[in-house]
Amino acid sequence: MEVLLLGIYALIVWLVFFKFKWLPWTTPIAVGIILFPILALTATILLLNVYAPSTHDVRVIKYVVQIVPRVTGRVVEVPVEPNRLVRKGDVLFRVDPRPFEYEVQRLQALVSTTRASVRAEGEDVRAAEAQIEVSTNRVSSIKSSIEAGRARLKLGELRLTQSKELAESGAGDQFDAQRWETDVAQNRADVAALLTQLQGAESEVTSSQAKAAGLRQKLGAQSGGDQADVAQILAQLRDAEWQLSETTVYAPADGYVINLQLRPGSTVSRLPMNPVMSFVEQTGLIIGLFHQNELRAVEPNNEAEITLETYPGRIIKTKVDSIIWAQGQGQLPVTGTLPQTGDVPPPEGRFAVKLLLDDHDKDIFLAAGAHGAGAIYTHHLEAVQILRKVLIRIGANLNWFIWKLH
Repeated sequence: MEVLLLGIYALIVWLVFFKFKWLPWTTPIAVGIILFPILALTATILLLNVYAPSTHDVRVIKYVVQIVPRVTGRVVEVPVEPNRLVRKGDVLFRVDPRPFEYEVQRLQALVSTTRASVRAEGEDVRAAEAQIEVSTNRVSSIKSSIEAGRARLKLGELRLTQSKELAESGAGDQFDAQRWETDVAQNRADVAALLTQLQGAESEVTSSQAKAAGLRQKLGAQSGGDQADVAQILAQLRDAEWQLSETTVYAPADGYVINLQLRPGSTVSRLPMNPVMSFVEQTGLIIGLFHQNELRAVEPNNEAEITLETYPGRIIKTKVDSIIWAQGQGQLPVTGTLPQTGDVPPPEGRFAVKLLLDDHDKDIFLAAGAHGAGAIYTHHLEAVQILRKVLIRIGANLNWFIWKLH
């Protein structure tokens, strides 16, 4: 552009001073004519670099999703084609689902069995409570029999004492004393037997109470509205169903599978460091790298134009989304070593400006890694920015030429 302007300026000077000789060619005029384009171009370029900054480093960056299977198994289907557009939700590949289906069926059966066991334990609780009542009634009955037996024993002991006294005085029969002595011994044996039965009945009550308490505690353990054992099996079932659903892997977005090498029969693993394919998303990120002092007047929503070598002669309209005010030179690594500046300072780092496509160009295909140039037009000195637009268009048309000697 500068050469073109100088050429036009030189043509005008030649016509005015040499061809038609409308003005005399003197030393002061010659000095002024020579200095004017130099100063004018210098001022214009300096102003453009501030109010219409340009860059020859515009890049298209796309997100790459590393597809890692969530289950381990043998691949049975890979319906996707490499380097072909895949829509979000399309199947990328399938793992043999049969082992996971069997596990789901096993856990479903186990849930039914566990629920039946829980119902049976509920019946056991009711049976234990009924047994507690029976055993408690038996304890009460034995205690009543013991009291009656002790009363008979006391009466027998009294009659025995009286019979012995009468027999010793000759007023009574010795046979009656022996009979009462036999009754007392029998009553004592009966009371002792009842006491043994009472201990057994009380032990039975304690055992039934402990059994019922244990069953009630087990049945009372709840999780998510289900008994704990059932809830545990249901959690395993949900995990097995999730693993079954993960045997089919879907595209996370619109994009392309690059360098597809996965084939049916391959075994995939859920190891996070072992991706089976790379998925490049269709939508991308456009950034332009600018020197730090070029961005002083740039603001969000400023108009911008870019050219890509993949589209010779085409001007792609964009606008500024934001300036990414961070780059690697602003970060110190976490280390125990003090930072060293070195003998030669590192080159100045550039800042990235994120650009958004206008609606007119929103459907354009952007190849990951595409490279080009661009310019941002601020809200200052808009009349001068026409020169930058001309330069951008000249550069876009130069992309038609392939500068190779073979």
